[in-house]
Amino acid sequence: MNYLRSRSLKRLLSIGRRSNPDDDCVVEAEPPPPPPAPSKPAWRCFSYEEVDQATNGFHPDNVVGRGGYGEVYCGILADGRAVAVKRLAAAPADEKKEKDFLTELGTVGHVRHPNVSSLLGCCVDRGLHLVFDFSTRGSVSANLHDEKRPVMTWSQRHGVAVGTARGLRYLHKGYARRIIHRDIKASNILLDADYQPQISDFGLARWLPSEWTHHAIAPIEGTFGCLAPEYFTHGIVDEKTDVFAFGVFLLELISGRKPVDGSHMSLLAWAKPYLKDGVAQGLVDPRLGDAGYDAGQLRRLMFVASLCARSAAAWRPTMTEVLELLESAEISQERWQMPEEVVEEEFWDFDDLTDFEDDDDEDNYDDESDSPSIPSSACSIHAND
Repeated sequence: MNYLRSRSLKRLLSIGRRSNPDDDCVVEAEPPPPPPAPSKPAWRCFSYEEVDQATNGFHPDNVVGRGGYGEVYCGILADGRAVAVKRLAAAPADEKKEKDFLTELGTVGHVRHPNVSSLLGCCVDRGLHLVFDFSTRGSVSANLHDEKRPVMTWSQRHGVAVGTARGLRYLHKGYARRIIHRDIKASNILLDADYQPQISDFGLARWLPSEWTHHAIAPIEGTFGCLAPEYFTHGIVDEKTDVFAFGVFLLELISGRKPVDGSHMSLLAWAKPYLKDGVAQGLVDPRLGDAGYDAGQLRRLMFVASLCARSAAAWRPTMTEVLELLESAEISQERWQMPEEVVEEEFWDFDDLTDFEDDDDEDNYDDESDSPSIPSSACSIHAND
């Protein structure tokens, strides 16, 4: 027993003991149980022949998505199961992409939640491949912005908002480890046949130890228009990083506009005046029509979006609080009232990037000039899909 530290030995011997009036010694109460260990991954390794056959030899007609990482193919396994095969782009000695691949495998391979994409397995023969359940309806982005698809109904959008919030809450609080996604956006939220959302693409995700308040990361990565200010300026990452991006995602669901449109004006900058004045009709997607949405739900989503998109991370709600706001019968706006001295900073936006060095707090939400360039040496940001 000499290999046990004295403190560990004392804790070990104290387990199960109960106080007794005849006992001369005082026994401390049992320590709280440790958090549940991460579940064992349920995925398996596929052979190259299996994924090659499923995707018809990675035929171009089977491509359902593209990105900086590579391509996603739809396919059918031998047992008839529909899958999506994510193939890493062939690039010699690309350690960054391999790291993202391993990060996604190590993260999504352990999580289990209805609103988080389910990993079936991987293949490391002739390249790197991830195999997922196929999401029948594609991404939220495709459903919102593809003119060939039917307009998403308000009921579908509201369900996507609540389901995505549940998935994020699970990643932040419901799993054995804290998972920060770092790239919450419409193209990374997939929809099944019933329009139930599933959070996908964990290539940028990070574990956050329970004893850490935040994590400092360099270089900065993510999607322009969705990055929280403390992350963009200082590389600080915690749960509130995802909360900010979720706020932008809510605005996209409400308005049907992309995070950055053709005029280079960010969605948050465009939405600022409507959120400040509470003008719901100006913010909602005109394709829904005047009677195509629930006014109460709309105002609730607007209120939650305004809280999530606050510039100060400390004043944003947690995802647990977001769910309460979305699902509770009543909302106490007084609880979320900010001090007057910080109210003007409540709707920080990327149009203010040029003011960082000058520490200028002037509101520029009417400025429709080109977005400032970002040095590639400072960060790596991919355009919104």
